[in-house]
Amino acid sequence: MNDTLASVPPGMPASSMQAPRRRLAALRKTIAAWRERARFRWDLKRMSEISPHLIDDIGLTTRQVEEEIAQLPFWQR
Repeated sequence: MNDTLASVPPGMPASSMQAPRRRLAALRKTIAAWRERARFRWDLKRMSEISPHLIDDIGLTTRQVEEEIAQLPFWQR
């Protein structure tokens, strides 16, 4: 007998349990990407305020930085 929490209830095909897990994994991946982008934009904003000469060092123009910072939520701009 299988006592794991991930076991399939009796009468339910195993393939029907995989779809929700795939959707949940895709949602987690999407949220992680959003957080990574937000962190990048936040770091870019701080870098442009504290030491703007570093923006040139990473190969971005001031306009590119402004466009990225504009994508931050209004309470973080």
